[in-house]
Amino acid sequence: MAGGGAGEVVVKGNKKVLLKKYVTGLVEETDLEVVTNETISLEVPQGSKAVLVKNLYLSCDPFLRALMSKHSEPHYIDVFHPGTVIKGFSVSKVLESDHPDFKTGEYVWGITGWEEYSLVTDTEKIFKVPFTDVPLSYYTGLLGMAGFTAYIGFHEICSPKKGEYVFVSAASGAVGQLVGQLAKLIGCYVVGTAGSDEKVELLKTKFGFDDAFNYKKEKSLGAALRRCFPEGIDIYFDNVGGAMLDAALLNMRDNGRISACGMISQYNLEKLEGVKCLMLLF
Repeated sequence: MAGGGAGEVVVKGNKKVLLKKYVTGLVEETDLEVVTNETISLEVPQGSKAVLVKNLYLSCDPFLRALMSKHSEPHYIDVFHPGTVIKGFSVSKVLESDHPDFKTGEYVWGITGWEEYSLVTDTEKIFKVPFTDVPLSYYTGLLGMAGFTAYIGFHEICSPKKGEYVFVSAASGAVGQLVGQLAKLIGCYVVGTAGSDEKVELLKTKFGFDDAFNYKKEKSLGAALRRCFPEGIDIYFDNVGGAMLDAALLNMRDNGRISACGMISQYNLEKLEGVKCLMLLF
């Protein structure tokens, strides 16, 4: 057995976050439930190739909302049902392992439950932490899902070139802020949008965006984009969908590229908004 012998592990008070009921609209505290079992027995069965971990950091990401509705569609994380543990990306320490790739005492990142201890049976969804000389929390962001999403979604999907005009929505989020910085590193002109003046200031002063605007204060999103991109947009990294996507479509340049990363504006709606300007893709 990798990382030590098999045996029962008894954990007192394994705190878990459960979905209490299907969510409609914005997530409320009453939609979730925190439970603590006085004593929970966990063990790694021999031959199971499972891994027992202690979760150290949990990442709260917008896409989790899309898994909480009654009519949610399957994702790379299973749909949540009432009474089940919320799952998401985490950084964890291996306590016991029956898998040859993971040893006791090592750190991993990947998908586990929102709980103190998890028995991971789907080990294809966890990855060994290769470097521990940086804060482990980085593996919920820059060195984890957010970082991979930003890099692949921008560099491989959009094929950016120096001097191009880049627009990022939800730009102060975990992925958006990284996309903006990646774009600046290769010499693009970058504008982001966010939902508060504080976030807009952060984009311009800390994350190096050339410009940013508060979409909640704009009378016309199309006019805001024409103001920021008088020559049009080469790359739109879309995290919100809806009206912002429509406005971007109206301002794209010939041979422009759009990376469809998320649709935050739609997650809390019971009736999804339609995108009106798809004809501009032709």
